[in-house]
Amino acid sequence: MQKYEQQVRDILDALGGESNIEQATHCVTRLRLALKDESKVDSDKLETIDIVKGSFSANGQFQVVIGQGTVDQVYREMIAMTNIGESSKEDVKEASSKKMNPLQRAVKTLADIFIPILPAIVTAGLLLGINNILTGPDIFFDGQSLIDVYPQWADLAEMINIIASAAFAFLPALIGWSAVRRFGGSDLLGIVLGLILVHPDLLNAWAYADAQEAGEVPIWNLLGLEIEAIGYQGQVLPVLFASYILCKIELALRKRVPDAIQLLVVAPVALLLTGFITFIAIGPLTFALGNGITSMFVWLFDVLPAVGGFVYGILYAPLVVTGMHHAFLAVDLQLTGTGDGTFLWPILALSNIAQGSAALAMMFVSHNEKVKGLSGTSAVSAYLGVTEPAMFGVNIRFKYPFICAIIGAAIAGTFISLNSVLASAVGVGGIPGFLSIFPQDWIPFFIGMGIVIIVPFTLTFLYGKLVVKEHS
Repeated sequence: MQKYEQQVRDILDALGGESNIEQATHCVTRLRLALKDESKVDSDKLETIDIVKGSFSANGQFQVVIGQGTVDQVYREMIAMTNIGESSKEDVKEASSKKMNPLQRAVKTLADIFIPILPAIVTAGLLLGINNILTGPDIFFDGQSLIDVYPQWADLAEMINIIASAAFAFLPALIGWSAVRRFGGSDLLGIVLGLILVHPDLLNAWAYADAQEAGEVPIWNLLGLEIEAIGYQGQVLPVLFASYILCKIELALRKRVPDAIQLLVVAPVALLLTGFITFIAIGPLTFALGNGITSMFVWLFDVLPAVGGFVYGILYAPLVVTGMHHAFLAVDLQLTGTGDGTFLWPILALSNIAQGSAALAMMFVSHNEKVKGLSGTSAVSAYLGVTEPAMFGVNIRFKYPFICAIIGAAIAGTFISLNSVLASAVGVGGIPGFLSIFPQDWIPFFIGMGIVIIVPFTLTFLYGKLVVKEHS
């Protein structure tokens, strides 16, 4: 008998049987399944299986949280015991996407593009946080930064800043690589397209407003058309739309151009046509659209900060459940690309901590040893920025911890928005997240952190002890 044979049989039974599974794969912690009919899933039975830490449905996939290491063994035993057959993540995505509405497919596309580049973005955010500590005034000394007092550290800070800011300076290249790969084209062409949009001979996007005011924006005259020769540093939408056009042109050419001359024709023509279309139409339109979207958020948080912080604090965790939170990463990147910072990401970081606090309270509320252990470990994970075990394994399962966490996040989101807390970059969405916050905003952010530690824990503990009679 294999190590997890009985548990696999129980999982299959809870999922509606082998015949209900269309495709199956796994990631680091979860089984990812495309089911024929999710209504056949017995969630209560699934949750009682000792190796299962939670389950949820998102983006057309039913996902069973098993845990790192164990999930690989469970998947291999499931494949060996059944006729399901191994599938890639792409196979499962394709099968599950057929069940999505247009909005879900759009959000899933954004997730597929941004998730692969997150390690680079998060790393850059952490390093920028270290640079902020070295260069921010009033952290260690009144009116002075650490490098002001110890100038021998200045070169180190500059080097760290260059390493950290590279991912943001060349963000279109990262997005171009991931987007073109997602759309089915050559990812190398996506990198080149992104680099074209931030070419140093173009007017830097961050200098565009000043140049426009001074009437010094460089102009190309193309067959009578006057085109502004500007770059798209820190912009998200131009490279997303341009990448889609690039893929369509490349794939169309590959079908029509003989193999013998594809190297000489496909890439040059695809990049040239995409470049013309981008600088003439896509760039100006999406540049205006992207700035309009960020201006709307900036207006809301400037004029009605309490409303903006409260609403985003309430909505962020439910957005994670649906997968729609990935759409806001584009807004965060657009906001940080301006150099002024993002007010959305600090709320995200506090929301993650709130979910961890609610899960931690369940360790003291529940009488079930499995739930106690899962609550403690998942709380630590959430505090470090990974909320899936806490949210799907504990909080959503018992419902009221999830609601208590949302209440705490909403209160904290309101408070830090009223105090104009900003993050210089996207970082780790938990307690280490303070490194990405501008140093002058640390005090209100730490107060917000206290709110999301105390309020969700207290509400979950009191409700669990006073109202809920049984905890399984």
